[in-house]
Amino acid sequence: MATAPGTSRSVKQWIDLLIPLFLVGLLIALCVQLLLPFVGLLLWTIILAVCFNPLQEKMIAKGWRPGRAAMALGALIVAVILVPTVIAAFHAASSIPSVVAAIQTGSAHVRPPPPALENVPVAGPKLHSAWAQAATDFPAFLKQHGEQVKGLSRWLLTQAGGVLVAILALVLAVILAAVSLAYAKGLRAFFVAIFTRLTGSPKQGVHLMETIAATIKSVANGVIGVAFVQALAVGLGFFIFGVPGAGILSLAAFLLGIVQVPVLIVTLPAIAWAFSALDSTQAIIFTVWSIVGGLSDAVLKPMLIGHGLEVPMPIILLGVIGGVMAFGLIGLFIGAVILAVGYVLFYEWLGAPTAEAEGVAPTVNKG
Repeated sequence: MATAPGTSRSVKQWIDLLIPLFLVGLLIALCVQLLLPFVGLLLWTIILAVCFNPLQEKMIAKGWRPGRAAMALGALIVAVILVPTVIAAFHAASSIPSVVAAIQTGSAHVRPPPPALENVPVAGPKLHSAWAQAATDFPAFLKQHGEQVKGLSRWLLTQAGGVLVAILALVLAVILAAVSLAYAKGLRAFFVAIFTRLTGSPKQGVHLMETIAATIKSVANGVIGVAFVQALAVGLGFFIFGVPGAGILSLAAFLLGIVQVPVLIVTLPAIAWAFSALDSTQAIIFTVWSIVGGLSDAVLKPMLIGHGLEVPMPIILLGVIGGVMAFGLIGLFIGAVILAVGYVLFYEWLGAPTAEAEGVAPTVNKG
């Protein structure tokens, strides 16, 4: 029975009101606690599913069954993304223990530094001196810089373990993404219902969901895709010309490309090694290959980032960089999605004219 206006609630009525609220809050807290260990895995699953969903829809339109299309796309993800990543990561991780053992025993073989390093302003002479000492008398170098070397060894071993865990998580994400693609329609309806409930408008809910999906695709194509192409290009050069630590350098090039740091930071030391270890013709070919591969993002990014989006490319890039700084690798998508949704809501709040209002055909992202 409802309480009449102006009358106070009884103790029983307050208990009847608060106990259900407490139980609902407790249920939500327990659900969050149970799902927290899997948040990263679930996010990567959603990202992979969103990126490959357009291909799923095209295959279904051509007569494929959803289950078979999902299995085929799972195999495609394995072939295009998982296999090259696992090869580079395992090569990098497996070489770390031997490098650490050689460092700790003092048996590491270090090549002499390139003469040009001494001419680098500020840090060049010191780096050349330390490198030359490590090349000529590594035990003395190890004795002089023992603490720094021990710290580097521990860090390398930690990173090797982290790489293996990341590979396992990626494998699970690929499996879950393939399963999710088989139920794409039901999942889409589920998220549409969530956004509709949050916004109070079915049209606005669908709009926000499409903005999020388009942003994820844009980041995947324009950031991770470009970084992958860069790393693949320079990595092939590393492996073909026998650059030491080719796997580690390829993985570093991929990560640098993701966080929008020039890949030339990795290729320039490799170029210096090439001129000190290879003949002139091979060194020149390797240099040209590495520079072209390292600068390929300047052509690819404008073509892929923000293509078909109502959100400008600088907003996406700011979200990518800020997201990585705040949340790590998964922040690539979290930061970009947050800024994209915020930009759309702020733009609509301002009442800015839309493409439809101006009589201009809107740009639609068709995946």
